[in-house]
Amino acid sequence: MDWEEWKPIYKKILEEFGYEEEEDIKAAKIAGEMATSNISPAELRKIIHGRDVSICGAGENLVEEIDGIKGVIIAADEATSLLLSHNILPHMITTDLDGNVEDILRANEMGSIVIIHAHGDNVKALTKYLPLFKGKIMLTTQAEPSGGVYNFGGFTDGDRAYCIAAHFGAKKIKLIGFDFEKPREKEGKNAEIKIKKLQWAKKIIEYERVKK
Repeated sequence: MDWEEWKPIYKKILEEFGYEEEEDIKAAKIAGEMATSNISPAELRKIIHGRDVSICGAGENLVEEIDGIKGVIIAADEATSLLLSHNILPHMITTDLDGNVEDILRANEMGSIVIIHAHGDNVKALTKYLPLFKGKIMLTTQAEPSGGVYNFGGFTDGDRAYCIAAHFGAKKIKLIGFDFEKPREKEGKNAEIKIKKLQWAKKIIEYERVKK
């Protein structure tokens, strides 16, 4: 998905959640000034194009479905920790840095490409953690892309991973450990808002599937 296709979806998300586009733009600018992406879209295409992709979410069902993982593995944020505990190193991780960042940093050092999302609510996390990444990273935004910060569509870590896989021509995309109805409880997070975000994630994934 390119910016022009994503833009109307993004505008609806801003309206529903009351987010400020200016804050997203500011976060992307800060991220870009701190650490520009050091892996290009062309490199992601080489990894993904024509291959099966397994996108791993952090649902309670991830353990039950873990044997179904094959092909290129993209972990959505907190799924990284569980995969590492099963000696599975994801090829890529999508994150807005609100999961177990220590595990994500460790995976990055071991070779995982980390696709770090900048938005208006995570500037503190970006400032704290971006300098600590030693491996390959890419920066993304949900606002208009610029200055080496990309946008391939997507709102949450999971559907953003799906949009990336679709954008770069995955042969088949399989969801592992996704539960759009019962989000994993997380201290300090509003469960009602999380459910609304997962509803959007489901809509975005279904939109991409219909296109395919």
